[in-house]
Amino acid sequence: MVTLNLANEIACGASEALKSDLDRWRQAGYAAVDKLIERLKDQVEGKEVEDISNLLREAGKNVTAALFEQMINSLGKEELKAKTYACPECNRTLKSPRNMRRTIDTQHGRIALQRPYFYCKPCHRGSYPFDEKLGIAPTYKQYDLQKPAARLLAEVPYERASELYKELTGNEMSNHTMHDLADDLAEASDIIRVLPSRKMVEATIEKNSNGKVWRPIVVISADGAHLPTRPEAKSQSGRRGPGEWREAKGFRIYLVGQERISQIMSWHEIADEKEFGEALQFAATLIPVDRVRIALLGDGAPWIWNHLKKAFPNGKEILDYYHCSEHVHKVAEIQYAEDKNQQVLWIESTMARLNEGDVGSVIWGLQRMNPVSSTAEEEVRRLIVYLERNAHRIDYKAAKRGQYPRGSGGIESANKFICHVRMKRSGAWWYVINGNAMLRLRCSLYNGTFDEVFARYKRIHRSNHS
Repeated sequence: MVTLNLANEIACGASEALKSDLDRWRQAGYAAVDKLIERLKDQVEGKEVEDISNLLREAGKNVTAALFEQMINSLGKEELKAKTYACPECNRTLKSPRNMRRTIDTQHGRIALQRPYFYCKPCHRGSYPFDEKLGIAPTYKQYDLQKPAARLLAEVPYERASELYKELTGNEMSNHTMHDLADDLAEASDIIRVLPSRKMVEATIEKNSNGKVWRPIVVISADGAHLPTRPEAKSQSGRRGPGEWREAKGFRIYLVGQERISQIMSWHEIADEKEFGEALQFAATLIPVDRVRIALLGDGAPWIWNHLKKAFPNGKEILDYYHCSEHVHKVAEIQYAEDKNQQVLWIESTMARLNEGDVGSVIWGLQRMNPVSSTAEEEVRRLIVYLERNAHRIDYKAAKRGQYPRGSGGIESANKFICHVRMKRSGAWWYVINGNAMLRLRCSLYNGTFDEVFARYKRIHRSNHS
């Protein structure tokens, strides 16, 4: 009975405390609304809906800020009353806190905080228990402002992102602040966070496998996209050297559906072959290869096939149909430059044989062709080498019968919307480190892992400022 009475007393006390908090929230909200109405009563006369909406968006922040301030003070009231605190480094009990004031900017306006500060002299470490509990950013702009800004700067140049941010949210963030935010995010956007977890990959495959008799096809396609870069260091004259175009090597992994493809993951990086191979090897550990059919798709570049086969040794290799067709067209255009009809005839007959997987007869015909010039002879030689090297990857009819894709449009579109759209803009030149940071951020958006990247950024950000 004593225990029951004690439990009832505790429950009643908690209920009264909650009621008291709610009363404070109401009072703060009512007072702020009254002030808002008094402020706007003479400003709405003769205004149109758009003007009134803009007025309310700006002035309304005073209401939400007042309510927000009461809410966070209620949620952190124990920390606000704290007289002691255990140092996170040495566990020493710290006493005699100082009350420190600061203001923070949020989506709901500017908030004033007054909270205790504890300092451990032996560890040279200061702590704000209130800030730590509520996840308050150490910088002026809070994370609810930073997160949409990060999404925006990943899509458009920093200066334009700053302009759009003001127009769309009513809040301000300079292009320099956005640039610094991008640099800080780079530290959190490693490949482990940018690529989806194996659990996420399995969920995507499961979602697209229901009701199907055959195992779904997962395509691994790789390619390179050239991006404008500039050197990090200055020359002896104090000037930077000329910029150069460097290749961002990337891969895209996706599921093939009847009407569309389903994204699993993308990764692009200005890197050498070794780094690309390491990234692809890690991605391979995230794919449940026993539950899917693996298709390896690429053009004729040897570096692509070397790494695709190493990461997925049992994958079905398919040479990009359109890349192969380009080589055939090039020979026809040179060899039959004076006869367009013969061009079309030779191209169609050659591609028909390749479509059947009859690579040998195409090579036999090329070997017996009489080139009209040295240029034609060289192109014929190149096509023979190309077909001999990729013969086992050319049987497009069989690939179609197995519902495998034949074209590398998936990776080509990834090159466009991940690399080109943001990176290849007029006048843009990227340091490699900054370019790769932007590529990782954009990949996280398309992989659905941006929230995980941002959560890690918050942990690192608070740790670096502790």
